[in-house]
Amino acid sequence: MTARIGVVTFPGTLDDRDSLRAVRLAGAEPVSLWHRDKDLHQVDAVVLAGGFSYGDYLRAGAISRFSPVMETIIEQAKAGMPVLGICNGFQVLTEAHLLPGAMLRNNHLHFICRDQKLRVENAGTSWTGDYEQGQEISVPLKNMDGRYVADQRTLDELEGEGRVAFRYLARGEAAHGYGNPNGSLNDIAGITNATGNVVGLMPHPEHAVDPLVGTGRTDGLPFFTSVLKKLVSA
Repeated sequence: MTARIGVVTFPGTLDDRDSLRAVRLAGAEPVSLWHRDKDLHQVDAVVLAGGFSYGDYLRAGAISRFSPVMETIIEQAKAGMPVLGICNGFQVLTEAHLLPGAMLRNNHLHFICRDQKLRVENAGTSWTGDYEQGQEISVPLKNMDGRYVADQRTLDELEGEGRVAFRYLARGEAAHGYGNPNGSLNDIAGITNATGNVVGLMPHPEHAVDPLVGTGRTDGLPFFTSVLKKLVSA
């Protein structure tokens, strides 16, 4: 039986079609989910795609967090369903308290769009199993509110429990000067919850799944093959 992975569309979502295509390329069945529909239509996992839901009014992701679909997603995520939040989706996950911390305006106050080098810090989540610990990958990054912040206690917990999933390579480590692009604390690009089924990150793996587009690499495809293998083995 083919795994079904849903991709949520909010008003202002931009990357839902890209995420649906990534799911298809990974070998799963993509399912479009509308934000006003509480029914997840028997999907096995959910992707909250990138964009500018509700125009980022109030705060990025603050309004989408109260969309009807999120009520069901929060419930299912707490029960173990894999959920991936990409860019705006990561912002929604923090607003919904499925992941700790918050996303603020980039420290340089500019929108940024570029290929970004990352290091995989946790290859044990539902969405990272096809990576190697310490592997360096390159995926596109595009955001205005991408600066991850949290209080020191939360940062200590994330670091101590191995819940930093991805980290921006430090400027001295990364080729072409790709360092921390937005002032995120501890160079954090993505995190996971304690059980590893919920992952959020600012860069866009769905734009790095086909050698003909995006980065010209497929460094983002393992996100989607990872969760597929997780679901098949469950």
